[in-house]
Amino acid sequence: MSDAPEQAAIEAWDEAAFLDIQARANGRNLDPVTLLATDYLNHFNEIVMLLEMIPDMPEIIEDTREWKPKSYKEHFRTSTIADRELAIEAYDVVPTRFKAPFEQTVLMLDQLILTSIDRLSTDIQEGNIEIVRENARTLSRTIQQMMDTASGIIHGSTKSLDQSAVDSLIAGG
Repeated sequence: MSDAPEQAAIEAWDEAAFLDIQARANGRNLDPVTLLATDYLNHFNEIVMLLEMIPDMPEIIEDTREWKPKSYKEHFRTSTIADRELAIEAYDVVPTRFKAPFEQTVLMLDQLILTSIDRLSTDIQEGNIEIVRENARTLSRTIQQMMDTASGIIHGSTKSLDQSAVDSLIAGG
C-alpha cells in the first residue's frame, strides 16, 4: 500500500491541525515538536539484528531477504502500539522541515539495507567468512548511524546525511 497519493495531496502545512494533534499527543509516544514516533525505527532494528548475526549463522541471510521497506504509515498500520492511529494521523501534519530530511534518511536506509543484504549474500556465496564478518560489521554500523540520524530528526533535528556521507561511513571514514 503506497502513501504517495496521500503525500502528494498534502502540500501546505496546516498549523491548526498540527496544534490539534500536538495537544492530543501530549504524554504519548510522539515527539511534541515533530509529531514523529521513534517506534518506526523498530522496523530497521530488526534487520540490523539479523545482519549482525550473519557471520555466526550465515543461513540467516534467507531471513533477511524477507525484509522489505515499509513506509511510516505502513509500519503503524500493522503496529500494535496504543498510539498507532494518532501516529498515522499526525504524519500528515509533520512540518516539512522535519518530514523532508526524515523521508530522505529513510529512503537511504531502505536502499542501504537492500544493498547490504545483496552484498552479504554474495560474500557468503564466495565462502570467505572473514569478509562476511567485516562487511556485516561495517554495514550494520553504517545502518545504525543512519538510524541515529533518523532518531535525531524524530526528536527535532533537521540534519540528514547525503549520499557522500553514507559512502564515507561505508568506507570507514
